[in-house]
Amino acid sequence: MNEEAAARRVHIIQGEYKVISDPNVVLSTILGSCVAACLRDPVAGVGGMNHFLLPGSASPGMGGGDATRYGVHLMELLINGLLKKGARRDRLEAKIFGGAKTIATFSNVGEQNAAFAMQFLRDEGIKVIGSSVGGEHGRKLEFWPVSGRARQYPLTGAETQKTVAMEQQRPAPVQKPVESSIEFF
Repeated sequence: MNEEAAARRVHIIQGEYKVISDPNVVLSTILGSCVAACLRDPVAGVGGMNHFLLPGSASPGMGGGDATRYGVHLMELLINGLLKKGARRDRLEAKIFGGAKTIATFSNVGEQNAAFAMQFLRDEGIKVIGSSVGGEHGRKLEFWPVSGRARQYPLTGAETQKTVAMEQQRPAPVQKPVESSIEFF
């Protein structure tokens, strides 16, 4: 059976990350100016994806739910999640997607997102083996975290505008889990 037919889809939305070691899972997301970092350790057979809205980090005093919109927070969560599943930092490889300039009159936050992700990975010593960033249209992304395969589809103008509208909505505050609960991805 081929990789696509057997794949179980897991969709990642803004502010989320997932770490997977199941070769039958494909991670997917829709990106406008947001960026998704796809990382994997090919030896450990584990990989993951995040999806962030803004580069850098939240302002001091900002609530925990808002922190998930920022790249530095989601990059740390993704890397730490991979390490907990057996990945080694020196074997990690990355692919970066997104960062479109979806509205001509707005500042180019997409370019800032992509530059942030690349710099963060350089600073962490993680090699970027592929990227598709920028442009004027959004993209649908699929990533097979165990094999490292990635595929993207360009969005039409109307699909991009819908994605932009979703990105501009303030996400609902993330409910803090009860202290005794544990969530595994």
